[in-house]
Amino acid sequence: MTSVPIGPDLFADSTEGPRLLGSRCEHCGVVTFPSQDGCPRCGAEPLVRHELARHGTLWTWTTQNFRPKAPYAGPGDERDFRPFVLGYVELGGEVRVEGHILAEPEDVKIGMPLETVVIPFREDESGRQVLTFAFAPSATAEPLT
Repeated sequence: MTSVPIGPDLFADSTEGPRLLGSRCEHCGVVTFPSQDGCPRCGAEPLVRHELARHGTLWTWTTQNFRPKAPYAGPGDERDFRPFVLGYVELGGEVRVEGHILAEPEDVKIGMPLETVVIPFREDESGRQVLTFAFAPSATAEPLT
């Protein structure tokens, strides 16, 4: 089955695995995700493409206990919806990214080491598998202390 990312320039493959693509301001150094054209801190333009760290730590989290409103287009309908963990992950000390945490709520701890992964999201109208990013527990990352 052919697969496509959920959005253009969202993530890229590296030898270590998938990396999210953000942007970095060459003037003040701020890193953003997703990529932006202008700097939210100093207003400089343009920003340069910046590969984010693959590993990070969980900064905070919650559970999504109901199917989000449109334009959410996740798998299934209201009957098939399964609650999931959503959190902010600090990547490389540069930026915090919101994303799906692939763990059960009872296993989630603030500061836990996580890594970026790519997962199937849904099938598009052409039958291609649409991929998105998420964060999975990682044994190789350093926990936040």
